[in-house]
Amino acid sequence: MKTQIPSTFFFILSTTILTITITTTSNPLPPPSNNTNFIRTSCQTTLYPQLCFTSLSGYSSAVQQDPGSLARVAIGVALSKTITMTKYISNISSHVDYGSSPRVVAAVHDCCSVFGDAVDNIRESLRQMRRLNGSGEDLRFQVSNVQTWMSAALTNEETCTDGFEDVVDDGVKADVCGRAVKVKEMTSNALALVNGFANTIQTP
Repeated sequence: MKTQIPSTFFFILSTTILTITITTTSNPLPPPSNNTNFIRTSCQTTLYPQLCFTSLSGYSSAVQQDPGSLARVAIGVALSKTITMTKYISNISSHVDYGSSPRVVAAVHDCCSVFGDAVDNIRESLRQMRRLNGSGEDLRFQVSNVQTWMSAALTNEETCTDGFEDVVDDGVKADVCGRAVKVKEMTSNALALVNGFANTIQTP
């Protein structure tokens, strides 16, 4: 025997759905916080603003609206990516010794070496950023050291890709250079944010 569903059931159901729809429509997601907007605006000064924002927006509560904190976080993120890249190149360097051309082998080993140097450069930058103190010219001098190390790191990373310029691609070149370019972009962004922080330092 068929069960008859009362018409009032459909009325209640349709009313509930309508209420949920209206509530959802009239209560949109909250707008981005001022901290997030600060990161977005700061990232506009970099060469890769979208990458900058996506990689750093998750740290908005820690950064708040402090240019120094933003630069320090950006350096930390760049360091992590550079370390990962260095480990990756180190792992594949043993494989390219077999079956690859001597030029590919040399380029990979050189890349591994210069990325190791880049890690040291960025690590020094982060160490300096964590112990900044003082103000005026003294603080500017400390930040200038950070700028120098970050610039050196970027140069080392660029040296890696430059070493593959005249190498015939056997798959290794595209792989290593593609990954290296992404790390370079992160380092470039971090340097730009350090430069932005340096510009906020007041001197007598």
